[in-house]
Amino acid sequence: MIPKVNILVTGGIGFIGSNFIRRFVKNKDSKIINLDSLSYGSNQENLRDLAEASDYTFIKADVSNEKTIGRIVGQVDAIVNFAAETHVDRSISSPKKFIKANILGVYSILEAMRKARNNVRLVHVGTDEEYGDISSGSFTEDDELNPSSPYAASKAAASMLIHAYHRTYGLDTIITRCTNNFGPYQFPEKLIPKTIIRAKLGLKIPLYGKGKNVRDWIYVEDHCEAIETVLNKGKAGEIYNISSGNELENIEVVSTILKLMNKPTTLIEYVEDRPGHDLRYSLDSSKIRNQLGWRPKHTFHKALSKTVNWYVNNERWWKPLADEKILHPTPWKTRW
Repeated sequence: MIPKVNILVTGGIGFIGSNFIRRFVKNKDSKIINLDSLSYGSNQENLRDLAEASDYTFIKADVSNEKTIGRIVGQVDAIVNFAAETHVDRSISSPKKFIKANILGVYSILEAMRKARNNVRLVHVGTDEEYGDISSGSFTEDDELNPSSPYAASKAAASMLIHAYHRTYGLDTIITRCTNNFGPYQFPEKLIPKTIIRAKLGLKIPLYGKGKNVRDWIYVEDHCEAIETVLNKGKAGEIYNISSGNELENIEVVSTILKLMNKPTTLIEYVEDRPGHDLRYSLDSSKIRNQLGWRPKHTFHKALSKTVNWYVNNERWWKPLADEKILHPTPWKTRW
């Protein structure tokens, strides 16, 4: 009998992490240890139905807790690091939290790996925002990092630290950088769920500037499959961009949601743009496609329709989270 693979997932109660864990617990022969500090972006409702699963263990702890991380790392075969503060607007208002979670958290994982010496593999989930924006063309994994926000800078710093530990200590580390995710269980402050919820409540839909900022949208299930592919087939020390090719202006995304919900576009309200707002993100993901054989399976419009239906039918999930502060039109002006 082939033994089960033990995987530590950090930040697994959040949006992408919970979708990743759900995929593994239901479909894979693996044992998952989920470490999460249960900060604002985490919601235990995301995985409540897995609480009694025999192959799933939850530990409440901060990823920067070196003692706890050190104890766990010696017991696992792989680590997938989702743990991070992720909301750009919050990073503009309160940067310090991002430094702790996104840099010191990664440091604690790397130190545990260095001391454990059990050949554990780390897949670190990064972001396209580390590259900054690009007016034309797409970033490859070899391009320089040029982050604009404190959030993106903290993620870029984590990437540099991972690269240094791989080169200096020979650790088995891989970095992924993905475009904007959407799907079930995404925290209500993000563009797509925020638009759906505000539209359902009959509120105005705030759009920064003229709504012309371009993002490449990927359905969360496709991203999770890409991470699994990297975990199984990726080469140590490499970086893999993950993108779907769904580059759309924010105004197009919001207008499509309103159409799916039979709501008028008169709900759209243009608001003051946030500082340092990147105009366009774009990633070249030919490396993971050609070398590892991954391809996204979901079209944007079908996946967006599924996402809208999920939020409309799961008000009990988002209603306790979606207060006035979370749904604020210009959250970067708010103290968090």
